[in-house]
Amino acid sequence: MKTKYLLYIGSGIPIVFWLTTMICGFIQGDYNHFTRMVSELGTIGTKSQYLFTAGLVLCSALSIVFVIGLFRSCKVSGISVIPIIIILSFSVSIAGAGIFPLPLRLHQIMGIPSILLIFSPLMSLFLWNKKGQLSNFNLMTITSLVIMSLGFLVYMPEILTSYHGLKQRFFHIGWSVWFFYLNYSFIRLLEKDKV
Repeated sequence: MKTKYLLYIGSGIPIVFWLTTMICGFIQGDYNHFTRMVSELGTIGTKSQYLFTAGLVLCSALSIVFVIGLFRSCKVSGISVIPIIIILSFSVSIAGAGIFPLPLRLHQIMGIPSILLIFSPLMSLFLWNKKGQLSNFNLMTITSLVIMSLGFLVYMPEILTSYHGLKQRFFHIGWSVWFFYLNYSFIRLLEKDKV
């Protein structure tokens, strides 16, 4: 498959994720996205359990395909692949969170690798765009990094006490921005390199 088509898949990952959470929240009926955790949508025995699992596993599969496209593009353009390889932590983590729903202990364990995703935009600040190859690089990288970092407010219960779900969603908004940006900028990079 052409690299460009693999890159287009990147924008589908956040779309699938957010549609899954919205639809599952609607199915549950009394679910509040600001106060409740995303994982609660897939809790064993809930009406949305299997749809939630399917959505997360699909996100994982799509992210692996996206990583392949990004990897190819980096190789052709002479850009470091390290920020791209880090995205695989997300791929593993989101699949594991879906396959092992709450309250299984493996759910929490499989969620841990997703934290590493923040290093993808962080490492790119040091390893990419030395030649100005990526458009709007600093703005979009720092934006996604800051929004993802806000997701770590979940570890500070004294801040936004009643809004645990909102705090968690900052992380998801941040990686969504990052994936949309990678999709856009690497397709433009391919067009420049005429690959």
